[in-house]
Amino acid sequence: MSETAHQPALKRALGPFDVTMLVMGGIIGSGIFVNPAVVATHVQAPALIVGVWLFGGLIAIAGAFVYAELAARRPEVGGQYAYLRDAFGPVPAFLYGWALLLVIQSGGMAAVAIVFSNYLLAVTGMAVDPAWPAVTVLLLLTGINCLGVKAGGTLQSLLMVLKIGGILLLVVCGLAFAPAAAPVAAAPVVDGSTGLLVALAAALTPVMFSYGGWQTASFVSGEMRDPRRDLARGLLFGVIGVVALYALVALTAVVVLGPQGLAATTTPASDVMRLALGESGATIIGLAIAISALGFLSQGMLTSPRVYFAMAEDGSFFRGVATVGKRTRAPYVAILLQGAVAIAIALTGTFGQILSYVVSVDFIFFALTGIALFVLRRRDTETPWVKVPGHPWTTGFFVLACAVTVVGTVWINPVNSLIGFAILLAGVPACLLFRAYRKAA
Repeated sequence: MSETAHQPALKRALGPFDVTMLVMGGIIGSGIFVNPAVVATHVQAPALIVGVWLFGGLIAIAGAFVYAELAARRPEVGGQYAYLRDAFGPVPAFLYGWALLLVIQSGGMAAVAIVFSNYLLAVTGMAVDPAWPAVTVLLLLTGINCLGVKAGGTLQSLLMVLKIGGILLLVVCGLAFAPAAAPVAAAPVVDGSTGLLVALAAALTPVMFSYGGWQTASFVSGEMRDPRRDLARGLLFGVIGVVALYALVALTAVVVLGPQGLAATTTPASDVMRLALGESGATIIGLAIAISALGFLSQGMLTSPRVYFAMAEDGSFFRGVATVGKRTRAPYVAILLQGAVAIAIALTGTFGQILSYVVSVDFIFFALTGIALFVLRRRDTETPWVKVPGHPWTTGFFVLACAVTVVGTVWINPVNSLIGFAILLAGVPACLLFRAYRKAA
């Protein structure tokens, strides 16, 4: 966006370290502390439990390469929204922004705010309604990000460093101080190859939820000092770093708790730390999970409003959402909108319902973004400095994996997934109304 006498431009203040922390912060929330147990309920062999996390990491790395090339081709503000707009036109791009606001980002933030609240109350022993800490932290982060991208980026980087420290603490304490699980007779994996595929697909759904989020750093490309290079590098380094951390956590949980013990718990990280350090260990990891959830919320509040800002600039959303503060040079109206919707969902939804909405809709747009690379490669004549290795096979693998994730989520949670799709389809008439209104104005 160019600066005029009436409207200041967004400030380019984010460097390569900030971008890498944004990528990792958009992925690592609370899922890795819980979802290894969910995976173990579907596959019991230790190699499969860890292998599913590594396979999910391959999908995430393939996706990071896709987004890195797209970032080099289209470094505009809005990121994924801009990729979809340039490849498929304004309506699919609007539907992405619509789903991001009403389902994907706001729903994910609401779910994680609930997790943050639950762990904060468990650590502190406060006896209050869990909705109040969730709402309070969303309000606080909304206010901080209205101060400008540098304030939000600095907070996000600090929280991300603390998150990495918490994960490494879990791994080191679990492997060094906790007794290894006693060997037991291995449970049969599943009956037949078809059953194995179904089990792996079911196990992949929570894994892909835990890996989702690398794309959100692309939303703030308009505020990076060198988006073509910094975003591409941040995507690759950030995703690879997360894959390594996730695989270590899954391995630690399997070694300490065993497959059966892991499948039987709903708090694997707390159980590992309790075995390693006693109740103080469980308290420490509870605090680490709360900080990790806080970091995810901070990243979401920083990045996603830039999509609504880009939509408003394109004439597909309320004009006021494109307003930028003269002093902070932050899109504060879009930030306030994001905070308000996330708070509303946190007050009305439950964690399980929210996750079903998010995964089923989010991965549709992941797949479409992979397809967008095929479209833009055919259309563009300029060769970017970074390209997807092994394209079209690796890009096709990413698209197929996203489609399988959508099918698996719908299979497991059909009602909630269909509600998410209904909200998405409601965006079609909304898009037409917005564009007609802006043209008439």
